[in-house]
This record gives sequence, C-alpha cells and structure tokens, in this order.
Amino acid sequence: MDCLFCKIINGDIPSTKVYENEYVFAFKDINPNAKVHVLVVPKKHIDSIDCADPSNICDIAKVIEAIPVVAKECGLANGYRVITNVGEDGGQSVKHLHFHILGGEKLPVKLA
Repeated sequence: MDCLFCKIINGDIPSTKVYENEYVFAFKDINPNAKVHVLVVPKKHIDSIDCADPSNICDIAKVIEAIPVVAKECGLANGYRVITNVGEDGGQSVKHLHFHILGGEKLPVKLA
C-alpha cells in the first residue's frame, strides 16, 4: 500500500508519536496550524469517514475514544478543536481517515 499514514504507522516514515494503542496512532502534524496540532488515525486503513461501515466502525470508535486522551496528554485542558476532512473539496490531502486535534491557544471561530 502506498499510503503515507500507513507508512508512518508502520515506522517506515519517521514521526513524532504522541500516543499509540492497539487501534490508534497519534502524531504531531509536520505543518501545524496551531500551537498543538496532532493527527489521530486508525491503524486500520480506512479512506475517510465516508467509508464508515459495520466492518470498521469499531476501529473508528477507538479513534474517537482516544481523542480526549490525546488532548489531555497534550495539555489541552482549556479546550481544543477536532476536524476531519473528507474528499478533495473538503481538503483531505491524505486518503487515510484522520482527525486533527488543534489547540494550545485561542482558535478563531471563523472557518477559513
């Protein structure tokens, strides 16, 4: 598979790991959009949230469960934002489901 995030999960491409368990891998974004910018991904390859189905919903749920754990480990006690992009028009640049955790500062309300 030629997936960037699968290669990161497998250790073929280096990353700054923040959290890992049996189902989830979280690492710092290399082009952060906030003081804290972490990507949380399922270890199982799923293209996007559009691909959620009974065969992978447990893996997706494990990612959702991990998000507050990762946020706490990153010191985001005062709040944070969680974003997933879907498809080209949604800004998805890597075709592997991932959630951005952004925080560590007051984030703008306006989308842009």
